[in-house]
Amino acid sequence: MAEQQNYYVPPSSIWPIVGALGLGLIAWGAAHTVIETTSDQQGWGSHVLFAGFGVIAVMLFGWFRDQINETMSGLHSDQLDNSYKQGMSWFIFSEVMFFAAFFGALFYARMIAVPWLDGASNNVMTGEVLWPEFVAQWPLVETPGGTTTQAMGWYGLPLINTAILIASSVTCHFAHVGLEKNKRGQLAGMLSLTIILGLVFLFLQGAEYIHAYEELGLTLQSGVYGNTFYLLTGFHGMHVTLGTLMLIIMLLRVLKGHFTPQKHFAFQATSWYWHFVDVVWICLFVIVYVL
Repeated sequence: MAEQQNYYVPPSSIWPIVGALGLGLIAWGAAHTVIETTSDQQGWGSHVLFAGFGVIAVMLFGWFRDQINETMSGLHSDQLDNSYKQGMSWFIFSEVMFFAAFFGALFYARMIAVPWLDGASNNVMTGEVLWPEFVAQWPLVETPGGTTTQAMGWYGLPLINTAILIASSVTCHFAHVGLEKNKRGQLAGMLSLTIILGLVFLFLQGAEYIHAYEELGLTLQSGVYGNTFYLLTGFHGMHVTLGTLMLIIMLLRVLKGHFTPQKHFAFQATSWYWHFVDVVWICLFVIVYVL
């Protein structure tokens, strides 16, 4: 008969409400930053946005610190590990639904709304009344107000970034293999390389945004194409940023001698998240850039 283990219940924590406050500030700040940018107004949107990021950083530092202290004190049991695995699985599922909603919005715009404006579904009068010169094509490079832009091609930086994220998923896997085989050198080396690839991805995405704004005229004022482009790539970039921060924390813990082949769920959860981010980018690259 298996030995009964105690199930550790942590004390009350302030970090969930701190995180909720930070996310609220980010949502408010991001919305007002977009409004102020598109209307050439001056306001507090960007300041509130960065304050929200600061609050989230404090929350992550404090919550991770508490979790690490609990783990290193031996308070966690196999039963709690199972709870963590279920929690992380549901979190990733919620992220899948998060991106599915945005891909659904893109699908609706491309397959339903745009053809409808051109008189699809026997609605011939729609285009004649709303936008007589409109032609159903994607991407839409012209708005009803006359704003024109250029579409972002799949080659160049997007293709390079795809190769980088695929490579980072491979290096992350071999880092995990090194941990399971207790090869600390392989673990630290492959994990460091994964972090570097993640940072390079973020740098190149920033360069892509600069190219889009300054040379292609692809901005938030570029209609539904520009909005869906930045919505999907921007939220994915935020997830890559969070994943890279998690990987950096895992590397610091590895260098401090944390984790064993038997006990390393924090690393495993980070690895799951990173692979999820890579899969989302592949879907995004095909649907947003190629098709």
